[in-house]
Amino acid sequence: MPLIDLLLGPALRKRVWQLWYPFLTRKLRQEDVIFLNYAFETEPPLGIHLSAQDERDRACVQLYHHVGMQVDFSHKAVLEVSCGHGGGASYLARSHLPAKYTGLDLNHTGIEFCRQRHRVAGLEFLQGDALKLPFPAQSFDGVINVEASHCYPDFSEFLQEVMRVLRPGGYLLYADFRFKEHLLSWEHEVENCPLCIIRKTDISADVLRGMARNSAKSCALLDRRLPRFLQSLGRDFAGVAGSRIYKALEAGELVYHSYCLRKPLGEK
Repeated sequence: MPLIDLLLGPALRKRVWQLWYPFLTRKLRQEDVIFLNYAFETEPPLGIHLSAQDERDRACVQLYHHVGMQVDFSHKAVLEVSCGHGGGASYLARSHLPAKYTGLDLNHTGIEFCRQRHRVAGLEFLQGDALKLPFPAQSFDGVINVEASHCYPDFSEFLQEVMRVLRPGGYLLYADFRFKEHLLSWEHEVENCPLCIIRKTDISADVLRGMARNSAKSCALLDRRLPRFLQSLGRDFAGVAGSRIYKALEAGELVYHSYCLRKPLGEK
């Protein structure tokens, strides 16, 4: 969200997010909104087969498919940090068939929603902080993080926590955006963390197409559920066509990347 990211310091920004996300969950739960991420649409389209329950959220599912299906996690232990309303966790838990998939989020109201909404074998949800992951070292074979790290007050600390909870050879599958003025520092932090970059992809154009695909549906939802004084903020958050974040991505002032990173086999 541009104004929050640009005008507030890290600590205050985190506090704003702590208030915003529970508020959003309460406003949207009756609409059964299970994805809070932007969307993804390739050209030509991916054409992945989806169940009827996933088809209505195709564009958002496709972002999780792009990020989360880079590695086979069948029969493995997977952690999703900042799982939102759990739609991506449910999709990947059903697609990957991991031994265990844990979705973690700071939003306690969102976690309660996830527990009630998503009933999938091996899938569980916990409330917790991305910068203080409540797990022992080397607990997971994979960590997934989609469109959340721009909210964290210390991105490097998050990467260190991921490194700690991953088993040797484990993967971080990650996607997020940054404004151009923060792009070099973001890339520097990723490139200089202890994890090895296996793949890096600029998916800005794909996310922009996904935003356009979801725009009418998102606008109708915001009109129904948000008070008028929050409409502009809501449109930025949803990335609808014409919003500031949509225009920034369209103009190249905002860049969206996805990564596949791996913990070296010899690291503890």
